[in-house]
Amino acid sequence: MGLPRTPAFRLDGKRAIVTGAGRGIGLAAAAALAEAGAAVTLVARSAGEIEAGAAEIGSGAQAATLDVSNMGAVAAFFAEREPFHVLVNNAGTNRPKPMWDVTEDDFDAVLGLNVKAAYFVAQGCARRMIETGTAGSLIHMGSQMGHVGGPNRSLYCASKWALEGMNKSFALDLARHGIRSNTIAPTFIETPLTRPFFEDAEFKASVLAKIKLGRIGQPEDLMGAVVFLASEASALMTGTSLVVDGGWTAE
Repeated sequence: MGLPRTPAFRLDGKRAIVTGAGRGIGLAAAAALAEAGAAVTLVARSAGEIEAGAAEIGSGAQAATLDVSNMGAVAAFFAEREPFHVLVNNAGTNRPKPMWDVTEDDFDAVLGLNVKAAYFVAQGCARRMIETGTAGSLIHMGSQMGHVGGPNRSLYCASKWALEGMNKSFALDLARHGIRSNTIAPTFIETPLTRPFFEDAEFKASVLAKIKLGRIGQPEDLMGAVVFLASEASALMTGTSLVVDGGWTAE
């Protein structure tokens, strides 16, 4: 019997799509997939950032303007394109506040993007994959807050716990089609969206006290996880969560 061979982390010949790809985690995910050989489509509502990102990435990366909260536009987007092999379902938002201050508008904004839009993006992508017999990997950007609770995070936790449940059922529905579904669950990552929060010294100290490795996460910390879940290296993983939290949920 020969020596086992490490499965490929390469994505040559694969088509990948990343939502919320204009900056932060989404842009890092797109760059990582392109570096691994995938032809990447960067998606966001506004063209400027994703066009700049695609140009910087090179390697055939493309930008596509799409509002993922528009269900009709999402369905049409996937129906009229070649099937993707990899989805990074990354678009999301947060409105942190105590539960007694949350408004119906807050609820609709956070759950609408983090749950409803994520659901129908995954559906649109998976339908096209099934129609064409295309195997692949759906990767949903969850959070450590989909595994624990947090103060002032009731909406965000609700959305990310929902994503974890959706992901498990997606995996069961899609397995027979050769489509895997997993989440990545990061700790606090320093991005343009989160950076203002860390200007509050007390908040930053409370976060660092929970991250046992002692630093705020960076987008680069998730790039390896994205490539792993996109590639054959994770061929037997589906319906689970890759927690990248510096030890937050271990305690």
